[in-house]
Amino acid sequence: MREIVLDTETTGFDPNEGDRIVEIGCIELINHIPTENVFHRYINPERDMPESAFKVHGLSEEFLRGHKVIAEEIDEFLEFIGDSKLVIHNAQFDMKFLNAELIRLNRPALPMTQSIDTVSMARRKFPGAQANLDALCRRFGIDNSARTKHGALLDAELLAEVYLELIGGRQHGLSLEEDNSGMAATVSLEVRPPRPHEASEAERAAHAAFLETITDPLWRRSS
Repeated sequence: MREIVLDTETTGFDPNEGDRIVEIGCIELINHIPTENVFHRYINPERDMPESAFKVHGLSEEFLRGHKVIAEEIDEFLEFIGDSKLVIHNAQFDMKFLNAELIRLNRPALPMTQSIDTVSMARRKFPGAQANLDALCRRFGIDNSARTKHGALLDAELLAEVYLELIGGRQHGLSLEEDNSGMAATVSLEVRPPRPHEASEAERAAHAAFLETITDPLWRRSS
């Protein structure tokens, strides 16, 4: 089963007011396990960067001007996600922005049914509790110390761990542990010497005596 954990950063909250996507980060999951296959792009939004948005993700207008516009990246993005389910924290927000960009490029919109909203999952699992990404990382003991600002790829990586916990958590006993070298650890088993199975002289004598008690045994008949 293939799923894509996805996050975006934007210039604001509403694409209908001219806000655009400035970063896309995607992590591939196969059977709920992250692979090394990722999609990460910074996007030139072709507009200014509001100070409020810059404080959130730290992506400046000057920095983004050095990257491609969405029209140059959209085909590779669509090829990467395919028809896989999209695991998104507050899916309505990101899907709204993605579809605004697609519609602007005369492309079909992505159906909401393709998305899995982890905010809704968290609220069902923990009613009344905070459901933002930082709160869920704290709840599940996930290290988010590198998240000094929002970033699409980092947030997708954290969300992949949160999603795994929301659907039931890791089953540690079913996976190989790794040592500090990064190699799979091997298990040392004690090798026991083979036990003797040959019958003793007393056992052979007892068996022969028992056979003599059998009347007209088959093995003594002539064929």
